[in-house]
This record gives sequence, structure tokens and C-alpha cells, in this order.
Amino acid sequence: MRWFLAAAALILTVGIAASVLAARTSAPGRLDVVEANRVVRAIEAAWPAATTGDLPHSPLAYEVLTSKDDRLAYLAARDTLVDVIVGGEVVGAVAFLNDDADRVAAATRRSTAVLVATGVLLALVACGFALHQTRTIVRPFRELEGFAARVAQGDLDLPLPMDKQHRFGAFTESFDLMREQLATARAAERAAEVSKKELVASLSHDVLTPVASIKVIAELHEAKHGPSPEMTTILGKADQIQLLVTNLFSATLADLQRLRVEVADVTSPQIEAMLADADYLGKLTSVRVPDCVVRADPLRLRQVIDNLLGNSYKYADTPIDLSAAFDDDRHLVLRLCDHGPGVADGELGLLTSKYFRGAGAAGHPGSGLGLYLSAHFLREMGGSLGFESPPGFTAIVRLAL
Repeated sequence: MRWFLAAAALILTVGIAASVLAARTSAPGRLDVVEANRVVRAIEAAWPAATTGDLPHSPLAYEVLTSKDDRLAYLAARDTLVDVIVGGEVVGAVAFLNDDADRVAAATRRSTAVLVATGVLLALVACGFALHQTRTIVRPFRELEGFAARVAQGDLDLPLPMDKQHRFGAFTESFDLMREQLATARAAERAAEVSKKELVASLSHDVLTPVASIKVIAELHEAKHGPSPEMTTILGKADQIQLLVTNLFSATLADLQRLRVEVADVTSPQIEAMLADADYLGKLTSVRVPDCVVRADPLRLRQVIDNLLGNSYKYADTPIDLSAAFDDDRHLVLRLCDHGPGVADGELGLLTSKYFRGAGAAGHPGSGLGLYLSAHFLREMGGSLGFESPPGFTAIVRLAL
């Protein structure tokens, strides 16, 4: 900036000085009286031949006048008139022409040239200054702006090129240090999150073992002594705990990208068996599925059916109508419809969101992961999960044939 201001001041000073000099040269010139007298005396000596013959040579521009009427035009042009006297009588005059117009025109041309040269020099200096500022300020700042945008988008891997020569060098280094610190913090956060999920998965798996033992003991007691309300309650609660822990375990593993879906051929009798096993309260009015083979993971499909029937038991506790049909010869569609209060229209699209629980779930235990996992499993198997309500609540399971 100092160099630019100094150069601009120098150019303006020189330009002003040159303009002043050019203006001074446009001032009216002074007549050379001695030369003018010499010319007049030579003309008087040669009069009247001087009016028709060769006039005396002189650096002054002049004309010989013989008529008094011509004088007015020369006087109007601010020419200098000197009388020619011969024999004591004025016989004519010599008009010495002034060159004020030529002087002004020449001075104007010089001033214009000076102004143009001054403007061009100032423009060149300004362009040089702008280029220098672009290279040292604007371009580094735009690089910092793009770097900040990448950091905001989560790109912490690409370092910021540093040039300590420009005035943003230290600032650039600070930005890059910030990126490194953010990358370190993100890696630590990711590691802590993975560690937490691994801990939850490990504890969930450990809880499943004693719950399975409780179920086995309760079933043996019921087989030996017969059904009783107490054993039925114990078995129901054990199933509930097992379902919740399984959902939590599955959700944790899904976040850890360890949840596998291994698609295989599953026949309609296998699906009927899954429905019958999951319907331990006998709410299904039918378990008939048309003959077919679908592409599914048996374990994950069983989890889906268990979850849907478990939800119906928990929230509706009514008979469940099952219908099974083909859709465009590409999918088997299972419709599980209960006759409970159903779900509000505004909540249907949110049922498969992680941790979402509708208004009707108040007072019922749950984690909001069952339908989320079920939809995830079916998508991985090439199918889908949909819902309709009211009347009642209908879960629509689509399986690829």
C-alpha cells in the first residue's frame, strides 16, 4: 500500500507540473518591437513597390495593408497594426499577426497528452497493485474460505496448502492446526462411540443367556406341574425381556455395521411355521401362505414376524387376520391386520424411524427400535414394510419371490 501511494503521488505530481508548464506556453506572446520596426522601415523605403514586390523577410508573420477598411478585421483578430508613413503621410499599414490560437491549440494538445499519460501510468500502477493484492490477499482468503467450507462439510483429511510468504501465512497455519485438532477430536469421538456400542452389544448378549435359562426352567415347571397364571406371567415377561434385549442388541450391531442379512430361499411352509411359532397367544385367524419360494434371511424374517405379532399383542390384543397373495408375480405380500385402536395418519410415516414411539405407545414398555429394525431387515432382503390405519392397524410385509 505504501509503494502504491508513493507511486501514485509521484505520477500525480509530475502530471500536475507538466500541465502547469503546458498552460504557461499558451499565454499570449510579446511582439518583437525591433524586428517590427525594421520591417516597417524597409517597407516605407520601398513604397509603393513594396505592395506588389517581394516583402522583407522576417520571422514575424505580417501583411501589408493599403486600405483603411481592412484594418477593422485585423483589429478584431487582435493583430498589431503599425502605420506606414511616406512623406509625412500615412499610406498604409503593416499588420503583425498574433499566434495566440496556435499557441492555445498546441498547449491544449500538450496538456491532453500529459493527462492521458498520467492516467495511463496511474492505471498501470493501480493494475499492478490490484494484481499484487489479489495474489497476496484475495487468493489466499478464497483458499481459506474454501477450506472452511470443506471443514464445515466434514472433510478433515485434505490439508490446507501453506505459503508463509504472504501475510496470511500464520493465519493459514492456524487454520490447518484447527483442522488437525478437529480430525483428532472426531477420531476420538468415533472411537468412543464404537466402544460404547460394543459395550451395549456385549451387555445385551450377556443378558440374553440368563433370560433363556429362565424361560427353559419356567417351561419345564409348566410341563411338570401344569399351566398356572404365575408361570404364564413369567414366560410372558421373559419373552418381553428377550425381545427388547434382542432389539437393542440388533440395533447396536446395525450401527456397528456388523448386522448381517444372509438371503436364501425360504419356502411357504417355513413362513407358515414362523407365523405359528410367533403366535404363542393364538391370535392369528389363519397361517395359510400360498405355495412359493421367497428370497429372505430366515433368522431376520423370524425377527420381523415376532416383532409385528408382539406389537399387536401389546397394543391391540385382538384377533389378527392374515392374508397372503402375490403382487405382480414378483412379491409375496403378507397383510397382518388387527382390530385395535390403530395409529394416527400423521404417525404412519414415522413408525420405522429409530426410537420413534407413537402416542398410543404411552404406558407400554418399548424402545422404538422394533419396526426400525424390521424395515431395515426387509430392505436388505429386497422387500419392504408398510402400514395402513384405520380401521385397526395393518402391517404389510412384501417379500421378493
